[in-house]
Amino acid sequence: MLGENAPSYATVKNCVAQFKRGDFSTCNAPRPGRPKTVTIPEFIDQIHELILEDRWISAKSIAEQLGISRERVGSIIHEDLDVRKLSSKWVPKSLNADQKLQRCQSSEQILKFFRRDPNGFLSRLVTMDEIWLYHYDPQTKQQSMELRHSGSPRPKIFREQKSAGKILASIFWDQDGNLLIDYLPKGQTIYVEYYSSLLVHLKDILKEKRRGKFAKGSCSCTKRPRLTGHLQPRRN
Repeated sequence: MLGENAPSYATVKNCVAQFKRGDFSTCNAPRPGRPKTVTIPEFIDQIHELILEDRWISAKSIAEQLGISRERVGSIIHEDLDVRKLSSKWVPKSLNADQKLQRCQSSEQILKFFRRDPNGFLSRLVTMDEIWLYHYDPQTKQQSMELRHSGSPRPKIFREQKSAGKILASIFWDQDGNLLIDYLPKGQTIYVEYYSSLLVHLKDILKEKRRGKFAKGSCSCTKRPRLTGHLQPRRN
């Protein structure tokens, strides 16, 4: 009748044996063992300090330092401190003050283009960026996990560690998809002629794939402000 809510056969059997002995109590009898007296502010503060000093510290190490059980440490970390382990998020690189200023200037210039034609801005926008493609990641996701409070942002790891090799890719795209991906030949460096050749190649692709876009004039933006501007169609 009780279905899934019914107690197990072993539980019923133990209760019957208990009732036959004259013990009709339904409360749990006291059990021997160490009482749960370690969840006190003193231990909580000590664990919190250890975590703040070392985000990669393990529950086992904390338990050994404080002389309490690993289970109790885990309970304090997750329930009292509301701390979880989060893996780091990979980002391309850490920007310095000059690079941040350049991006602000590029954003202001793009905003001017938008104000000129708010309705057709996205349909005419062509974006360009560069990215280093590394042969391998120096640290795994599991190795980067840290103890963080619930709601805290994920930690970041910048791809600045030494790798087996890398190649620079220049990518142009618009709202309809990728237009051009170019890989810098090995041994060459970035220079004005290289970017000029890319823009010429891009104009040919726009003529072929985006005839309407090219006829109206397209805006090309990049993280290098000196190269930001309009790609104007040639008038014959």
